[in-house]
Amino acid sequence: MPAQDPGDQRTGDGDRPGETEAERDDRNLAELLQELRVAGLGIQVIFGYLLALPFTSKFSALGPGQRMLYVATLVLAAVATALLVGPVAYHRVVFRRHLKRHLVGAANVMAILGLATVGLTISAAVLLVASYVAHGAPAVIIGVFVVCLFAGVWFVYPLTRHWDSQPEPPDPPAPSQDRRAGGAAH
Repeated sequence: MPAQDPGDQRTGDGDRPGETEAERDDRNLAELLQELRVAGLGIQVIFGYLLALPFTSKFSALGPGQRMLYVATLVLAAVATALLVGPVAYHRVVFRRHLKRHLVGAANVMAILGLATVGLTISAAVLLVASYVAHGAPAVIIGVFVVCLFAGVWFVYPLTRHWDSQPEPPDPPAPSQDRRAGGAAH
């Protein structure tokens, strides 16, 4: 990698042509917060259903093991919610303190841990429902399948693709206004 000019504000790690470090941090934060909106909404819906479940008439039909699984699922949903909403709280606490790079790093860790916890929450919820509908081995097989599905699609596949692939070249610079309008002004 060629040495960078000390006056060049780009970092060389995932930057775009002409993008400063601050612009990259802004872009990374915006992309991460958009991803967290999607994941956060999903886990909040699941959490809401789990909070309401004990107040239904069928909850009393759960056995002691299913009740323990329910409590574990509820706790996982709370942890996932905390991790996926955590970057928003972090942002509010450090707002205007020039800590965006630290925010992006912490938010990335919280997002990865939050997604892993979402996968575990959904897997536990599926196991709970499967154990209610199909007792014994079928429920366990379904539960293991769902855990493997989330682990494989969300973590194993992207990580193995990352190790096997070459970095993508940066996006080409956007065309100027004159070029988009069909050429230079006359």
